[in-house]
Amino acid sequence: MIELKNVYKTYQMGDTEVKALDGVSLKINAGEFVAIMGPSGSGKSTLMHILGLLDSPDSGAYLLAGKDITRLGERDSAVLRNRFIGFVFQQFHLLPRMTALENAELPLIYAGKRHLKERAKKEIEGVGLGARMNHRPNELSGGQQQRVAIARALVNEPLILMADEPTGNLDSKSKEDIMSLLKELNRKGKTVIIVTHENEVAQHTRRVIKMHDGKIIADDNKEEARKLSEVVALEENLISSSLAGKHGMTGGTKFLDYGRQAISAMLSHKMRSLLSILGILIGVGAVIAMLALGAGAKESIEQQLASLGSNLLLVRPGSAKTRGIAMEAGAVTRFTFTDVSAMSKLTDMVARICPTVSGRGQLVYGNKNWNTQVEGDGADYAQMRAAVPVSGRFFTEQEVKTRDKVAVIGMTVARELFGDTDPLGETLKINLINFKVIGILPEKGANAFHDQDDVVVVPVTTAMYRVFGKQYIDAIFLEIKSPELLDAAQDELFKLVVKLHHLNKDEEDSFQIRNMADIKKTLEATTKTMSLLLGSIAAISLLVGGIGIMNIMLVSVTERTREIGLRKAIGATNKDIMVQFLIESVLMSFLGGIAGVLLGSGSAALINILVGWSVKVSGFSVILATVFSLVVGVIFGLWPAQKASKLDPIEALRYE
Repeated sequence: MIELKNVYKTYQMGDTEVKALDGVSLKINAGEFVAIMGPSGSGKSTLMHILGLLDSPDSGAYLLAGKDITRLGERDSAVLRNRFIGFVFQQFHLLPRMTALENAELPLIYAGKRHLKERAKKEIEGVGLGARMNHRPNELSGGQQQRVAIARALVNEPLILMADEPTGNLDSKSKEDIMSLLKELNRKGKTVIIVTHENEVAQHTRRVIKMHDGKIIADDNKEEARKLSEVVALEENLISSSLAGKHGMTGGTKFLDYGRQAISAMLSHKMRSLLSILGILIGVGAVIAMLALGAGAKESIEQQLASLGSNLLLVRPGSAKTRGIAMEAGAVTRFTFTDVSAMSKLTDMVARICPTVSGRGQLVYGNKNWNTQVEGDGADYAQMRAAVPVSGRFFTEQEVKTRDKVAVIGMTVARELFGDTDPLGETLKINLINFKVIGILPEKGANAFHDQDDVVVVPVTTAMYRVFGKQYIDAIFLEIKSPELLDAAQDELFKLVVKLHHLNKDEEDSFQIRNMADIKKTLEATTKTMSLLLGSIAAISLLVGGIGIMNIMLVSVTERTREIGLRKAIGATNKDIMVQFLIESVLMSFLGGIAGVLLGSGSAALINILVGWSVKVSGFSVILATVFSLVVGVIFGLWPAQKASKLDPIEALRYE
């Protein structure tokens, strides 16, 4: 079954080379019960590790059932350890968070046979622990824990059972029980190899190999090995199928088991996992809340821009360069209705035109007073500025010409002056002049700086000559027929104003023409930049959470080093270990992401209620934050997972 040919193994310990195995040659037949003995440092454990494919020799050959497996790859070695060899360790190496039955099931996971968990139950019962299978290791005695380890070693029905000091930590009674169990397993056809330094243990075996300084110095075979041809044939078939990749491992089943293992690990370290999840939770919550603020601000600006109308040009006196500075007489172009009339004749470009004046006015209704913005506008104002009354009507062109004292009021004015009373048809005073309310403007909302509904609109002529006593128009709005004509219309208007007011080159900056579409683009770009800035700041906190996960996972790898060594010993490949730790990292990120979405959405709603800021949680931001959190889990979990997967199984099992 097993043959070693001139095997050497040397370890480097500082500047000193230690020959653990020095030209060892050995044959072990099927069905043997072998004890390997020797003092500490004799090389017996190294020999077992090489026999169990946990280590590889520096030179020499290792034949298993006649096949040379000296230089097997990591994955093939793991498959053979899982299917061909069962390990029993001196320290038991049971996972404390699992029951006896779950510990026994572990090798089935890496064999893709979790569905055969009844076999684990059978093995637990076979070692006499049927009544204790649902107990955790800390609830079992040393002898019972070793029995669980034996059941775990047998669950995949291996042909070879290897035990490293299996009775070293047991009392005499438990020691006898374990040796009796190993003898019974050997009687049933298992090849049993144990490493021990106790003569009374070796007496139970039929062959004793003694080692010293890395060499076999004695080989006492008490009786002839049994001929188990059917076992050897089974070995050869099993090894051939395993090396050919026909080992029955199913990815989907294993993936689900990895998920169960990850959840179990998280639950066993609740506080540590909670802190990791908290970092992602805060990061995702911040991303959601910040993007909601940005989206809300954008939507609010879009609504305000919509209220300005579309395809608008604004003509106003004064230069943009000197705005806010008092200018001498004649330095500013003053606009009158003559300019409005001339501009309205550009019918191939201009769809509507609206002159406007504005100022503050004191409103009085009954015993109530209110100071508000008073605007004088043309009859086309309602259509141009998305201000068609929700109740009543807007004033007509005839009412503008006759300077009628009619008013259309905003929602805020209606609430403040009229309360629950219908304002239509009522009379209010604007700067001590009586006006009849004929309509109520649609609600446009307010921001931190301006309430768009706190306004009264009256005919422009009435405002100029009756309310404010103005001789000139403050501004002229023009609605252009299509966006494509905006630039051409702007040029035509510039030429027209220059011509009407006989302006020379030095006076051409005495007025300005603003393209409202350009203002829209500028505001939209600014809002987009702010959203990206807020999102980036929030993403930094998410990255910090990811670093927290990486730190926790690195700590977890260190704490679970012996567990990793155990998993590799029972058949886990590097990929299995990496995927398992990566799933754990991604799972924590995912849970943090889901909780973060709830936190971010709740925070956004709270901001809206307490501060009054406009917020909007979009589906895109939720998906983005969740996906980002998963990506963070993968990226920051990858290094710890790779570190775990690359641990040497021998060094990991010895880790303290």
